[in-house]
Amino acid sequence: MGRGRQWRCGTGTLRVPSGEPGGVAVEIAASYGTRRRGLLGRDGIAGALLLTRCNCVHTVGMRFAIDVAYLNRELRVVDLHTLPPGRLALPRLRARHVLEAQAGAFADWGVAVGTVLTVSTPPDAA
Repeated sequence: MGRGRQWRCGTGTLRVPSGEPGGVAVEIAASYGTRRRGLLGRDGIAGALLLTRCNCVHTVGMRFAIDVAYLNRELRVVDLHTLPPGRLALPRLRARHVLEAQAGAFADWGVAVGTVLTVSTPPDAA
């Protein structure tokens, strides 16, 4: 579900091998506009946001702290950070996607460096 996949904006389910049994709701931001908007203007997020074709994020103008996971082409976590509002993260050269969630969510879900994630989308959105 990583290499060669054409991502589209929409929703899906994030699965972590050691995490939530039913998975976690994920929003997919694959267009320039949806990536640029990201989590700005929100007071929180119930699941996660996957920014595809992205290797750097910021929290300038955000209202809450977020967990950030940098993913490679195979959706393996290559780096993790928690960013408070008003910060700019450095780009991660090996990252092709970024997963964002409310601060503390990754620890609850069992996301760690080296974890391979799976994102499934509805058949009409794949």
